[in-house]
Amino acid sequence: QVQLVESGGGSGQAGGSLRLICHSSRVPSKNNCMGWFRQTPGKEREAVATIRRSDGATYYAASVAGRFTISQDNANHTVYLQMTNLNAEDAAMYYCGTSEQYGGSWCALAPIAYYGWGQGTQVTLSS
Repeated sequence: QVQLVESGGGSGQAGGSLRLICHSSRVPSKNNCMGWFRQTPGKEREAVATIRRSDGATYYAASVAGRFTISQDNANHTVYLQMTNLNAEDAAMYYCGTSEQYGGSWCALAPIAYYGWGQGTQVTLSS
């Protein structure tokens, strides 16, 4: 059973940067997708960015496009989320999840398609 561990969160300044790290206990399959999600109290978990292992194809939520970058290091079972130009809406608990995609389809965006969730890493914003 895969286990994911998120790290790298903390307090960031508005306009500043943070890098989140997600380490997997398992070598990703060729059909693997990894996703970063975030959640705030009282709200549903939402997809922030996904990456497809086979070719590195990425997806970004409109709210983070142009500011966040998801990348992968398959040799080390690690996925990163580089966050820049942070704003108040980015404050949340961030989780990474793993999924599979087949037939050349895009990575799923619904959290229910993912598994292996870790404890998450908290991102807070300071003015």
